[in-house]
Amino acid sequence: MAVPFLNSRNRLYRSMAWPEAVVSLESELEQPHIRISLPGRAASISSAIYGGGFVQLDHIVNRYVDKHYDCSDPINDMSNFMAAHGYPDESSAGLMTAVKLKYTSIREERCEQASILCCTTAGVGNAARAGASRTTFAAYQPGTINIILMIDGMLTPGCMLNAVLTATEAKAAALHDLNVLDHETGALATGTTTDAMVLGVSGNTAYGVNHHYAGTATDLGGMIGRLVYESVTESIVSDREDRV
Repeated sequence: MAVPFLNSRNRLYRSMAWPEAVVSLESELEQPHIRISLPGRAASISSAIYGGGFVQLDHIVNRYVDKHYDCSDPINDMSNFMAAHGYPDESSAGLMTAVKLKYTSIREERCEQASILCCTTAGVGNAARAGASRTTFAAYQPGTINIILMIDGMLTPGCMLNAVLTATEAKAAALHDLNVLDHETGALATGTTTDAMVLGVSGNTAYGVNHHYAGTATDLGGMIGRLVYESVTESIVSDREDRV
């Protein structure tokens, strides 16, 4: 199911896939951000600049910064940002994006074995192809394709990693079908130079299934692939249409 983009008229969305989870647009002028609040802590694996790794999360933030953002100390900057907004230090993850938040895409799907909420901001200004020789950078840059994937259900640690792999494949497939090119090589892009992802899993036992696999041959992997593909596509297309 597609959900309308968050904007000035639709700043709060209550998830139907993850009971009591809320997605909100905090649209303050200086520090706009998307916030996902969960009713309890979720097991998470993520590449978030703040609160990344293997942690327990109940808040995930995707913060907008402009292209002139000073990236010299992003961890300390995000720490100050989270503290200023009252987000709990030990159970929050923070992403940064240079994509305008009006291009956020939310997708959800439910089945008998799990339910999934996917929230994506995607821009391709620095699209790149993994494996190709290109310019690299030592410093941190704000994310361009940020994917927050929240799964209500039970997954083993190995299945969580499998879910990240499937989501990454779906992102690359969306870029391929949109003919997004690496700006340096001209080859089809597989992502951008600054992508990030957060995967959260509730551990809800009500579904009665503990998933061990999330590849594309599984029902769970099929849901992940569809939602990520659709949300990445929707966010990029909206950005493109707005530029025409």
